[in-house]
Amino acid sequence: MADIHQEGAGADFDLSQFYQIFFEEAAENLDQMEHMLLDLDLQEANDEELNGIFRCAHSIKGGAATFGFADVAELTHQMESLLDRLRRHEIQPIPQMVDVLLESADISRVLLARHQSGAQDEPPSTTDLVRRISELASGQVPAEPVKPAAPAAPAPAQPQPAEAAPAPAAPARPGMRALQIRIGPIERLEQADAIKELFRDIAGLGTITDMPSSEPNMRLFAVETSSTDNDLLDLFAFHVAKEQVQIRENGAPPAQGESFGFFPDAPGAPGSKPGNALGAIEPTSPVTRIAPKAESKGGSQAQMESNTIRVSVSKVDQLINLVGELVITQAMLAQNSLGLDPATYQQLISGLADLDRNTRDLQESVMSIRMIPMSIVFSRFPRMLRDVANKLGKKVELVTLGEATELDKGLVEKITDPLTHLVRNSVDHGIEMPQDRLAAGKSEHGTITLSASHQGGSIVIEVRDDGRGLSREKILKKARERGLDVSDQMSDQDVWQIIFAPGFSTADTVTDVSGRGVGMDVVKRNIASLNGTVEIDSSEGYGTRVLVRLPLTLAIMDGMSVGVGDEVYILPLSSVVESFQVNPDDVNTVAQGSQLVKVREEYMPVIALEKVFEVPRFDMDKSSNIMVVVEEDGNRVALLVDELLGQHQVVVKNLESNYRKVPNVSGATILGDGRVALILDIGGLVRRARH
Repeated sequence: MADIHQEGAGADFDLSQFYQIFFEEAAENLDQMEHMLLDLDLQEANDEELNGIFRCAHSIKGGAATFGFADVAELTHQMESLLDRLRRHEIQPIPQMVDVLLESADISRVLLARHQSGAQDEPPSTTDLVRRISELASGQVPAEPVKPAAPAAPAPAQPQPAEAAPAPAAPARPGMRALQIRIGPIERLEQADAIKELFRDIAGLGTITDMPSSEPNMRLFAVETSSTDNDLLDLFAFHVAKEQVQIRENGAPPAQGESFGFFPDAPGAPGSKPGNALGAIEPTSPVTRIAPKAESKGGSQAQMESNTIRVSVSKVDQLINLVGELVITQAMLAQNSLGLDPATYQQLISGLADLDRNTRDLQESVMSIRMIPMSIVFSRFPRMLRDVANKLGKKVELVTLGEATELDKGLVEKITDPLTHLVRNSVDHGIEMPQDRLAAGKSEHGTITLSASHQGGSIVIEVRDDGRGLSREKILKKARERGLDVSDQMSDQDVWQIIFAPGFSTADTVTDVSGRGVGMDVVKRNIASLNGTVEIDSSEGYGTRVLVRLPLTLAIMDGMSVGVGDEVYILPLSSVVESFQVNPDDVNTVAQGSQLVKVREEYMPVIALEKVFEVPRFDMDKSSNIMVVVEEDGNRVALLVDELLGQHQVVVKNLESNYRKVPNVSGATILGDGRVALILDIGGLVRRARH
């Protein structure tokens, strides 16, 4: 097809510039198709559901055919044929159809990935898959095992041929239409030749034959195809403009004064009379019958395109970086304006206040561009859950809550793999076999719940199951076998943390689902790298709950700056509870020099930042007598500092990539006076105080 594109469109028109858009849209359509197939009610499938699945396959087929990806076009064309019979209610949906369509979607992803990467190896064969789709489209339920010679018989219900069709002059097969296509005026004959090549290269599209034309710069073709007018126009779009194409049923005379762009599927158009299509299954013309849906689809698509725009992530990241630099510049101006006389520089100070407000609004707007709903993540799990449950012989239902909760795109991409492992663990280790659940007085269907919610400046993602729960005895036994330092006096929370040890697994056998001891340690490490935490709560016999807590974004945050000696540190404002001035008598020293402070009848650990970071003290008259209470995972500590400097937005810079990992520090920022301040890792400080 590469040669066809060059001949048909000219060397100055490179279709490859549109490849990335096609691959992205095809991936979205495959995801949407998979989601709708999993939600399809086979007993009461409505037209809207079936039409939605059909449109996904149709969009992929049209794009693949246009760009010359013949293998994808052929497979999705077969899928489209099956879905077309389903939505016309000519056959009833059965589980085998969902299975084969899901399998076809998987193969389509593989084929698209090969085209995207330019792979030269042998592509996976789709012959058996296409045969099974054809059998199901003809109303057959394939037996196991299926014999290759079985489906060679009747093709009456198959809407498209698998091999080259006879010339249009021959009797048309059921479902095929005999058309006349006129193309012109055209500047290059190669444009029309490229359209002929489409019929040759795309299996099942049909046949095309030249017809004599007395008009200059016009080409006339006789075509036999099962495709609709809109399908054909989509295929021709990259070779000739739609206004240059006329399609009418074979034998229908052109209307008086008919001009280009006038098609027989328009209401009341000449040539759209029933019966013009040769060999039609129903007396109504297929073109007339689907026209209203084609128009409504076009309207919704146009509306969608007017409301959204596809932008490269790199451009968004660049915009966020520029806004970050703007925030730093605004902070520098605000810092330098502190010593100005308000009466003398009233307009300047007022302008700086407006700049501060507008910068904050701009930052919030730009950050919202990167925020995407958790439904994008959650939508990946129904299919995976279905496959794993079927492989293990378990019955599992998935419940999702808080799908509208938004998270930074960068975090979404990095949290997907850890969540996938947690869900697989819930199916494999948590949910019992149906007979075991019934014996325990439970429903044979296990339930896995995925939820997301905002809590302060963090997002909390929960993976919960109603399975067997964690076994304290089993974990301790496995830990002793591996030589880990454990005791029977350990709290449940400490026992649950053992499963995060590298290589630890309680599975008795190794399967392709789990049991190798690889995963939970990676889950914790990946979440920790995002400045997040993971905690487990379980009750044996009732289920397990895993909580993942993450910051909403990694780019810009609200912080409180505190001074210790000559150093400035930033506390995430979402973690700050309160601050107060402390009297030395309120601080009590306990074992090993640890300190506690009593705040409203509650004792909490004291962390002196001066000692933690070994801050040199040049002004001996200055002392730390201010405490800032911070909270993480429900635990509070009091940080001892010299002074509170203020609250402002800070741009988070990755310290590890620019320097190295520093304990109790999550990042750095540039202050208004140009100095670098460290952003404290509140979770790390809390854990330090607890241990």
